[in-house]
Amino acid sequence: IGVPKTIDNDLAFIQKSFGFETAVAEATDAVTSAHTEAHSAINGIGLVQVMGRDSGFIAAHTALASHDVNFVLVPEVPFELDGPQGLLEALKKRLERRAHAVVLVAEGAGQELLKVEQQKDASGNLKLGDIGLYLREKIGEHFDKTGMKVNLKYIDPSYIIRSAVAAPTDSLYCSRLGNNAAHAAMAGRTRMVISQVNGVFVHIPTDMAVSERNKIDPESSLWR
Repeated sequence: IGVPKTIDNDLAFIQKSFGFETAVAEATDAVTSAHTEAHSAINGIGLVQVMGRDSGFIAAHTALASHDVNFVLVPEVPFELDGPQGLLEALKKRLERRAHAVVLVAEGAGQELLKVEQQKDASGNLKLGDIGLYLREKIGEHFDKTGMKVNLKYIDPSYIIRSAVAAPTDSLYCSRLGNNAAHAAMAGRTRMVISQVNGVFVHIPTDMAVSERNKIDPESSLWR
């Protein structure tokens, strides 16, 4: 009997995995700090990287929760860096208009720009290039070329958002998942995951839960 433990919220047929809300809360604090730094400087830029290898739910929900993010970069939505429609030009226009900006990027975003070799780690996951450091470098180079002085602050909370004390809503949710898992096991169930659908705790076959990865739909109301 399993419980949906991943802050990325990327399990199929699982409305919400426990730890996700806590991760968003911690990431929102990081964005608030980045916004404070950016707003306190002339042409200040706050660049924040959060977890999200293949699914950008943490970045998307953090942006909606904080209201301070101007650019959200997620794995599901490719973006251009250079050119008139690229991120760098858009960032320049934002600074000219408001003199500060906050960029939030999920770790799996923009991997096609990095052109890293396809290698896997010990867990079998593809090794990602560091998009946060890459953007920090490219943003600095771009504004050096244009002669526009910027004050860039880069924040990567990394595992802090995953190892924080659970928010009360997450703690309650986890307790109820565990309770239902114990009852399922005592009833003789096996090879399944506890989930919650429309407020009701249900049994999802493990094969279904791992059959595909839950990702942001760029045409969904969440992303719009």
